[in-house]
Parts: sequence; C-alpha cells; structure tokens
Amino acid sequence: MTTIKDGEYTATIYKLIKDSQYVEAIHILNGQLQKHTKSRAALSLLGYCYYHIQDFTNAAECYEQLTQLHPEVEEYKVYYAQSLYKAGAYPEASKASFVLDNPSSHTKMVKLQACIKYCEENYSAAKSLLEQLPQDDPDYIYNMGCLLYQDGKYEEACKKFTSAMQVLGYVPALSYNIALCYYNLKNYDQANKYIGEIIERGIREHPELNVGIMTEGIDVHSVGNTLVLHQTALIEAFNLKAAIEYQQKNLKAAQEALTDMPPRSEEELDPVTLHNQALMNMDTKPSEGFEKLAFLLQQPSFPPVTFGNLLLLYCKHEYFDLAADVLAENAHLTYKFLSPYMFEFLDALLTCQTAPEEAFRKFDEMNAKLTEQLRKLAKQLQEARLARDDEGQKKALQEYDVMQEKYIVVLMAQARIYWNRENFQMVEKIFRKSVEVCNEDDTWKLNVAHVLFMQNKYKEAIGFYEPIVKKHYDNILNVSAVVLANLCVSYIMTSQNEEAEELMRKIEKEEEQISYEDPDKKVFHLCIVNLVIGTLYCAKGNYDFGISRVIKSLEPYNKKLGTDTWFYAKRCFLSLLENMSKHMVMLRDAVVQECIQFLEHCEVYGKEVPAIIEQPLEETRIHIGKNTVTYEARLLKAQFYEVIGWNK
Repeated sequence: MTTIKDGEYTATIYKLIKDSQYVEAIHILNGQLQKHTKSRAALSLLGYCYYHIQDFTNAAECYEQLTQLHPEVEEYKVYYAQSLYKAGAYPEASKASFVLDNPSSHTKMVKLQACIKYCEENYSAAKSLLEQLPQDDPDYIYNMGCLLYQDGKYEEACKKFTSAMQVLGYVPALSYNIALCYYNLKNYDQANKYIGEIIERGIREHPELNVGIMTEGIDVHSVGNTLVLHQTALIEAFNLKAAIEYQQKNLKAAQEALTDMPPRSEEELDPVTLHNQALMNMDTKPSEGFEKLAFLLQQPSFPPVTFGNLLLLYCKHEYFDLAADVLAENAHLTYKFLSPYMFEFLDALLTCQTAPEEAFRKFDEMNAKLTEQLRKLAKQLQEARLARDDEGQKKALQEYDVMQEKYIVVLMAQARIYWNRENFQMVEKIFRKSVEVCNEDDTWKLNVAHVLFMQNKYKEAIGFYEPIVKKHYDNILNVSAVVLANLCVSYIMTSQNEEAEELMRKIEKEEEQISYEDPDKKVFHLCIVNLVIGTLYCAKGNYDFGISRVIKSLEPYNKKLGTDTWFYAKRCFLSLLENMSKHMVMLRDAVVQECIQFLEHCEVYGKEVPAIIEQPLEETRIHIGKNTVTYEARLLKAQFYEVIGWNK
C-alpha cells in the first residue's frame, strides 16, 4: 500500500470509508492506534469499519474501550451493546444494555433487550419487553411478527410484516420475512414473488455484489460479509429460493440458486448457506456434505434441521453406527431439534440393524398412530367439503398430504426389512394392508410394481407400472430407467412384444432429440432398458442373444459406457464365464470374438469411467488404477482367454 503523507490521514480514511473500502481503512487505523492507543477518533472509526464488515467482536472491543475512555458519551454505550448482541454474546449484551440510563436511549434499550431475549429463545420475556413500546411503532409490529412466526402462526405473522412494510416502505429483510411465511404455508408462488423482488432490487442497486457471476463460471473475488450485503437480504433470498426448488425436487435449479448468490470464500459462509450447500450437493459430493454438516453441529448456533438431516443422511448411506454415535453424543439436541415422529423413526431405523423384528413392531406402532390421524383428517376434509368451507378444505388437505408422506416413509422402511431378506411375499402383504391410505400415491404404486415384478407377477406389475409411465409419456426420460426396463421385460414376459417395441422406440426418439440439442450429454435410458432385456435372456440361458443385446446396448461407447451401464454388462459376462468354466454353456466362435472385441472397446473408452462408486466415508480406498472400467475389462478378457484356452 502507498504511504500516506502527514496531514492527509483523515481525508484518506474518510475517502476509503465513503468508497466502502473498510478493510484498507482498518489497516491504516490499526497502524495509527499503535502510535496513539487512546485516540478517540481512531477507535470510533475502527469500531464503525469493523461493524460494517460484520466483524462484531472487534467492533465491540473498540466500543468497550470508548465507553471506558468517554463514559459521558451515550452513543458508545448503545453501539457497544449492539455489537455484543450482533456477535452473539447475549448475556454480555444484556448486561451492557442495562447501563443505558439516558431517557433518550430507553426505547433503544427496550428494543435491544427484546431482541436479545428472542435470540436466547425466551419468547415470553421478549413479548413482555415489546409490550412496553407504543403499538404504532413499526419495530413493535415487525418484532411481534417475528414472535408470531416463532409460534407457528405464519398467516398472522405475514399480516404483521405487511403492516410494517406499509409504514417503513420497502425493506429487503421484511420482504424476506413475508416470503418465509409463505414458504412455511407452502404457498411457493407467493414466496417466489417476494424473493424475485429482493433479487431484482439487489442486482439493480448493487451491481458490485456480482450476483449470478459464479453460475456463469467466471472466477471472481469474494464480496465479503459487508453490512451492505446483509441489508440487501440477498443471501437469505437465494437460500430460500434454493429451499423451494429443493422441496419441488428441482435439484439443478436449487444448486444454481446457491451459486447465483454474491460470491464469498468458504470461511465467510453463514451456517444456512453451508447447510444448504451440503444438502444440495450430497449426490455429487457426499464426503464434503457430511463434513460440513458435522462441522455445523459443533458450532454454537446452526440451522435447526441440521441435526435431523445429518442423522437421516447417515442412515440413507447406511452408516448406522455413525448415526447412533451422533445421537448418543448429542442427547441434549434430541428433544430440541427432533420431533417425536422423527425420533421414533430414527430409533426404529437404527434398531433394524440389531433387532429387525423389534424394529418392525416399532414401525407398526408408528403407522397405527399415523393411520388414526389420517382418518381424523379425512373426516375433517369431508366435513369441510359438505360445509363448502374452501379454506378449511385447503388446510385439511395440506395436513393430510403431510401426514400421508410420513406414513409412506415409515411403511417403506418397514417393508425394506423383508425386502432385504428377499421375502417379497411379506413385502406385498405389507403393501396390501396399506391400500386404504396409499392407493393414489405414486411412490406406493411404484414399490408395489417392483415387488410384483420380483415375484414374476408380470401382468399385475404392468397394471402398476403403466399408469406411472403414461403420466410422463410426453417426457418419458423423466421416468427412472429401471422402471422403463422392468415394464419392457414385463411386456416381453407376457408376450406383448409390440408394446415393448413401441416403448423402446419412444425412448429412442427422445434420446435422439436430446443428442441433437446437446451432443455431449450422456443419456442411459435406452441403454439400461436393453441391458436389462439382455440380462433377462442371459438369466434364461440364451447367452447368444442376451450377450449380443448387451454389447449392442453400449454402442456408441463414448456416450453409453458409464458406471451403472458397466455394472449391468459385467454381471452378464461373469455369469457367462461361470457357466462356460463349468462346461454348461458352449459359445460359437463368432460370439466369443464379439465378446473379446467388446471388452477391448471398453478398455479404450473406460479409462476415465469409475468401475464402482465408492462410499463417501470409506477409510480404505480402492487403488485409483483399479477402480476403472478399463482395468475390469482387461480382467474379464484375461478370464475369457483362460476359459477358452487361448492363452495356452
């Protein structure tokens, strides 16, 4: 940095502050403070700069010194208490607020103490303090809205925030609070309307915050956690936008919302952003996600859903021991952050590992309670319909949907106990018992179809698969490839070959359209359908046709060879090799030659394709050279040479 001439310090510092270059100003002021340790001007400006870059701990230190050096200045006491509150030091902030004895500071003191009590989750004390304020004070209306929100009264809270907005004019934080109320009321269109306004104004009024630059792949410097950024409510708006997209299962849009927000370095990220990044990138970066969620759990404050999400994700990835450890180590968080339903569900899920029968009983008890609640809600819904109460009907329907979702989650966990034992008859029996509650739900229908398919009840399986596929027929690639494959196999096994061919033509047509629009994009639907059909023929002993089908399904290799497709293909080759080694199958030389040629192609195109996706928290990793399709293709080729006797 260039040296500043004597007599120009004041002008330089004020210019830096005017240009919002607080970090540079702090650097100069700290230098001055070393020479003049009790300089009122330096301490005051330093406290101001620290406050504006959201470094509230250092701001509080500056104002603490000023309150000791100049006890007669009331503003320093106010700023000191505010800085402590913003730094999360609530007991110290509360103590500092009681020192404000000037009548002109009384209202500020009451407001600050109410905020402190709110953050300490002492909501009754916060309400008592707020009631000391005049009821037409916008802050009274605003803060009462916050208390109503905390109490789950989202509609009333929304009205309060809207009233405050009418008095105060447009305030991004208020707009965000209204959006948050609509989010909790599941009125996502209205929430998005307010979020859109926050983002639009932020881009227009503060282009320096570089909104959307990271999504476009441009590398930019961090904008820092400035007061300006905080006042725009852009971070909060983008996080809420991501949450809405995630709830609506638009994962790509949710990830984009997170990268659209003003760029900050990882150490500058707030807990909500860190949590959302972990959750929304879990499929591609699971190790990183677990690390972030575990880190958040060690912090003094974190989003309330962090604890439950970490436990559920450990269970999803089958790290049941880790989930049990986290639950045992954080027993104090259980009652605070887990609903009774969530605790019972996790308890039963962890019991599955040691006592499946006991877990089944626990799931059964949960579903008995949920069934009772669903019946009550169905009755309420019927009464609201008869009374033509649209609002009551809408509310009952929302509650019913939430309760049904909980029921299905428990039901699937219960059915999985028997699915893992391959007792498909028992799984079917469990599903049939739940017809009354679930017969309209797609998740239930899909799993019923799977269990019928596994028992070779192809005709019945078609009855469940077909409606799901027809529902998405115009965008057939939105349907899981396995569902399409199972439906094709069911058609073939019930001699409905024309239907199978028509479905495959439809998939092929959509894949061609995608390839035309994006030539580099890999799409595996038709490939997996052909692989499953090839596998079916191999399982029936018709290796000539089955293996040929598998080989053709992976052409062209640069677009069709992936971890999943290789998994299906290699199983057929291993089955073939096993039967050949036992002299149970004889292959024509032309087919053997075709197999060798196929494996050589896989060697060429499989160098960058992982053979298996490793679990995120595995301590011992597969050697990087061995976890490739190329390596496994060479192994299979060597096995072919061994079995056929070509290497002798």
